[in-house]
Amino acid sequence: MTVASLKQMRVRELARMAKQSKIRGWHAMRKDQLINELVRRATAAKSIRDANADRDSHKEIREEGSTVETKRTPSKKDQRKSKTNGSTEIELKAGSLKPDKRRQKKKQASVQRESTVKMIKEAQARRSRVKSLVTQPEPSQKGNTLRNRAVLMARGPHWLHVFWEITNDSVHRVKAAMGTTWHTAVPSLRVLEVFGDKGETPSERIFREIQIHGGVKNWFIDVHKPMSCRVEIGYKTRCGKFYKLCRSNRIAAAPVSRIDSLDTHWKDIESDSSRIFSLSGGYTDDTDSEELRELFQERLRQPLGPPTTNNLTHNEVNTYSEKKGFPMKVDAELVIFGRTEKGSYLSIKGEPIDIASDGSFRIRLEMPNRRQVIPIYGQSASGLEQQTVVLAVERNTRMIEPSPIGETASNEL
Repeated sequence: MTVASLKQMRVRELARMAKQSKIRGWHAMRKDQLINELVRRATAAKSIRDANADRDSHKEIREEGSTVETKRTPSKKDQRKSKTNGSTEIELKAGSLKPDKRRQKKKQASVQRESTVKMIKEAQARRSRVKSLVTQPEPSQKGNTLRNRAVLMARGPHWLHVFWEITNDSVHRVKAAMGTTWHTAVPSLRVLEVFGDKGETPSERIFREIQIHGGVKNWFIDVHKPMSCRVEIGYKTRCGKFYKLCRSNRIAAAPVSRIDSLDTHWKDIESDSSRIFSLSGGYTDDTDSEELRELFQERLRQPLGPPTTNNLTHNEVNTYSEKKGFPMKVDAELVIFGRTEKGSYLSIKGEPIDIASDGSFRIRLEMPNRRQVIPIYGQSASGLEQQTVVLAVERNTRMIEPSPIGETASNEL
């Protein structure tokens, strides 16, 4: 250790070294005094060791009868020069700095700091998951784009079921609008009681507020009285301000005579889907019913049947009867698929088509309203065999005159 390295040390460490070296008055010395005393003590100890080494060397030479040039003991002038330029290493008392223990303490502090940081990050991630209302896409709905929507359904006289989808952009937009109040806001679901008949401007009041959490997109709500209502989903601050993310359709609670249906999975309500769709206002003229129908058909993967005349009033039947020229356009396309030898050549109507690695192929063709013959030519990968398949298809589409519901079905094909 050199004088320069001693100057880089703290006074506390120098004082500890002076104490271990048994230097008198070390507790009242300044930093430069401690360095001078440590240098002097170390230099003196080195001189003594060198003198002892020289004496032992002379003794060995005399005993062996040989002449060996003895080592010169450094003079005081050399010692002062060494002290000035700091080029000579100073040997201090062994174990005075305890570098192993110091390194061990630093390592333990580093490990503890990393563990604390990891725990904080995990807590923040856990809190973020609970707070985030962003809907994660389902594997079965990969082809459908998420958008902000909430659909409220009546499951019986005492239960409502709300389903929602919320995008990441909408949550970020609300977060930016909330500012610093975002950190204390909680996800909430508001049940709004709606007053007013159709054609009137409805009024709403908060009937109930429910604190929800992230990771879910369904919620069952118990109601204790029949009422017309809708729900809103968003974040509520401590001061009571509500930031809306999405708003549901308006429904009326089912009459008490109906039986509750609390199946949680869409497939479980498939057999009862028409009743639930009707109770949720699906067969009304409201624009919200279109979103409700779209959700039902998307989740159940089947079209919903038309409303029966029992669900329509007399005035509604007359209104429908007056509407002539009901628009309905039907089109068709042809899908040709099959399997052949891997690496072979295949063409349809003279146009080559791609063959998958397992030999399967699939192609879509237009299907006009006429008869058509489609030749399919194939050649083996070796080029030694060929085969032709002729596919004949015919499409015959007829438009039948529309008629009001209830008339004799004389237009059946």
